[in-house]
Amino acid sequence: MNQVKLGANVSVAKTGLLHAVEESISYEADTYMIYTRSNRGGLARPIEQFHRDEALQLMESHHLSDPVVHLSYLVNLASPKEDTFEYGMMILSEEIRRVEYLGFRYLVMHPGSHVGTGIAQGIERIAQGLNAVLKGDENLYLCLETMAGDGSKVGNRLEEIAEIIARVEYKDKLGVCIDTCHNYSAGYDIVNHFDDFLQQFDDIIGLQRLKVAHINDSKTPFHSHKDRHENIGRGSLGLDALRYIVHHDALSEIPLILETPGGLYKHEIALLRGDTDELPPAGKGETVDE
Repeated sequence: MNQVKLGANVSVAKTGLLHAVEESISYEADTYMIYTRSNRGGLARPIEQFHRDEALQLMESHHLSDPVVHLSYLVNLASPKEDTFEYGMMILSEEIRRVEYLGFRYLVMHPGSHVGTGIAQGIERIAQGLNAVLKGDENLYLCLETMAGDGSKVGNRLEEIAEIIARVEYKDKLGVCIDTCHNYSAGYDIVNHFDDFLQQFDDIIGLQRLKVAHINDSKTPFHSHKDRHENIGRGSLGLDALRYIVHHDALSEIPLILETPGGLYKHEIALLRGDTDELPPAGKGETVDE
């Protein structure tokens, strides 16, 4: 199996980025993902308090690379409500500056929820927000995440992501983050036909925009339209399919991030690498929806 760049969603509690790096080292990871602010709202901790320089030095000595930041779920650029839309643009603008301060290349965001106005209006609204925020001089990729088809989410189909990108002026600043649980739940059979999915991605969006992948099993069956993450090998995708995906040449250069329940990341990273065939313990932790 070829080398993969595996990591997990880790905490920035207390010492910020330093804590995230130390946690990732404990998992024997190659990369990691963080949220720099709470999804519960409120003021974000100043990014200057994240112990950046010490953390980056520790990253280098342990060969951690290409970390990812995930935007707060409170951002909804598809919302028809003006206050929600304005708040989302403000937070996104601020988060871009925070990620640039850290020196990271990838900021992942959920496209948004149209809350009843329809996909077409949601796409237009998202593009409007991105055009207002992006200035063209950003030193990162803003990565639109593919969704599971639940509720009024925008971005469930590759065509929806492509349509958003088509309407944004500074397209070179946009990337895409796929999520294995989301894609399978949305009706893409990546268990049996992952290569076909990649071909569709290339035809519709372009593989050059694939910058990040979230690697999760699913508690629900194919085409369920539900976002319910499961531990690796214990869900409807299964270990063999997820190993095939993470070791695929098309994903060899990008960060692969686990968002699975129960804090079993060290075991799951080893499992995906092929260092063990023992599945993680059943019934650990709560379901993670990302």
